Amino acid sequence: MIRVLLVDDQPLIRSGFRALLDLEDDIEVVAEAADGQEALALAGEHLPDIALIDVRMPVVDGIEATRRIAADPALSRVHVVILTNYGLDEYVFEALRAGAAGFLVKDIVPEDFLHAVRVAARGDALLAPSITRKLINRYVTQPPDTGAGTRLEELTNREREAVVLVARGLSNDEIAQRMVISPMTAKTHVNRAMTKLRARDRAQLVVLAYESGLVTPRHS
Repeated sequence: MIRVLLVDDQPLIRSGFRALLDLEDDIEVVAEAADGQEALALAGEHLPDIALIDVRMPVVDGIEATRRIAADPALSRVHVVILTNYGLDEYVFEALRAGAAGFLVKDIVPEDFLHAVRVAARGDALLAPSITRKLINRYVTQPPDTGAGTRLEELTNREREAVVLVARGLSNDEIAQRMVISPMTAKTHVNRAMTKLRARDRAQLVVLAYESGLVTPRHS
């Protein structure tokens, strides 16, 4: 059973998402919150698998709530998915940097929304290749972070190659095909890289790869 915390300051939005989730046999909405402060308390109480958090809320916004959840060892198994009305706005990259596993636009079709919840529950980042390219091309334009680059020195060549492919939006199966290895070995390379770089999930691995300059934006 996938346990979900819904966080949005608009009751109508929460009720709409809840109505969809309640129809699924493998998903349970364990709590709802109207702001980030309430969300933090409920996350600690219920320990959900997924926290669907609106990016813009009163009291404590979605980015700060994400940052606090990611920093709390007791909430390490909570995967935050940011909800936004605005698509690729300036808050999205900040949310990923804060520790979000991905983001969803609120006008997503129901089937894709339910699929996204299940993907996030597995611990996979909600960063499709097309979204990754748009996000990176638009927001990662600052000079490389030399501190992040120093940490990359801990990686083996194969781990570094796997990180590059994750940043390009490839799944473990696709990484395995590209590197001519088994999917399990690809997953091992990615997981070891995440451990060495202290990345919470694949989304943060993507952010770090671009911040460090290991991968640079592709412009069409």
